[in-house]
Amino acid sequence: MNFSELINTRQSVRRYAATPVESEKINQCLEAARLAPSASNSQPWKFIVVNEEPLRSEVAKATFTDIQLINKFTLQAPVMVVIVIEKAKLVTRLAMLVKKKEWPLIDIGIAAEHFCLQATELGLGSCMIGWFDEKKLQKLLNIPSGKSIGLVISLGYAEDGYKLRTKVRKGLGEMAVWNKYQ
Repeated sequence: MNFSELINTRQSVRRYAATPVESEKINQCLEAARLAPSASNSQPWKFIVVNEEPLRSEVAKATFTDIQLINKFTLQAPVMVVIVIEKAKLVTRLAMLVKKKEWPLIDIGIAAEHFCLQATELGLGSCMIGWFDEKKLQKLLNIPSGKSIGLVISLGYAEDGYKLRTKVRKGLGEMAVWNKYQ
């Protein structure tokens, strides 16, 4: 599939089949993320792949609460990927202070999208999740308390019959201008 087809096909999948995901495909997704650009080539990420029970279920349960149930679909996903933000290079950290920018957050977003685009090309579904219980995930996955988690990604084969939705996005004229802010 060409790039335009790929970006039009990628969507947040919220219903998964019970089919296990082949480790070769997971590794291809990880390789795509590994090759993502980052500020000063810091590569400030560590991807934790969770596919063994009961740990996978516990990680999924950390993405929703009794009140916020929107991520309950993660219980179906055969793989959960937790992205830990690692320390950026010194030059990047200094530039972050001067410019007041959190480049590692941008960097993991780029790496996560590489991961998800590769998943789509391989026929897998994914969903990036920003709502999660960080302390619970840190404890479950033995993540040091000084580290923070940037994103969680659910991964698996979409349930049979899961349809490609029409993307609802702002028009080009609403989101882009030329030469100055209008």
